[in-house]
Amino acid sequence: MTVRSMRATLASGRTIIAGRRSEPRTDGQVPAVAADTLDAATIACNVEVAREIYASRRRRHKFLPVDLFGEPTWDILLDLYLAAREDRRVPTTSACIGAHVPPTTALRWLRILEARGLVEREDDGRDGRRTFVRLTRAGLVAMDGCLANLHAGIRRAFGDGTSADARLRLAE
Repeated sequence: MTVRSMRATLASGRTIIAGRRSEPRTDGQVPAVAADTLDAATIACNVEVAREIYASRRRRHKFLPVDLFGEPTWDILLDLYLAAREDRRVPTTSACIGAHVPPTTALRWLRILEARGLVEREDDGRDGRRTFVRLTRAGLVAMDGCLANLHAGIRRAFGDGTSADARLRLAE
């Protein structure tokens, strides 16, 4: 299946599973929290969490060999989340660069994310050679939920960061 046929299939409302076309989902699954129901403070917190996670993933190479880590999908999702919340368009090539893997690997993961309904591509109206990629509504809701969950876990583990227990855990 080509990328173009995948886009046409997804645009028609059908999903693609393992490279095959299927009928639209009718299982009634709806995201737990709609992205537009979040307050500005929660969104700002999620953006900061995403920004720090992305930056910390780039800093790991100072302590450990870079070839030990590889999770391009998470890098792509974080990058696209930040772009969505900052109202930026991301060219497909930039999303590939942000994944820190070879372009073919990043493109493969973008196709998988697109097939699963988490990202979508749009053609550049001015340049037929370029496409943009962004999170779908489902992708944005999933990332908001994931980042809020991560933030809640960090708060539970460290509290406000000033207690003696938190300082001891940070020192370990």
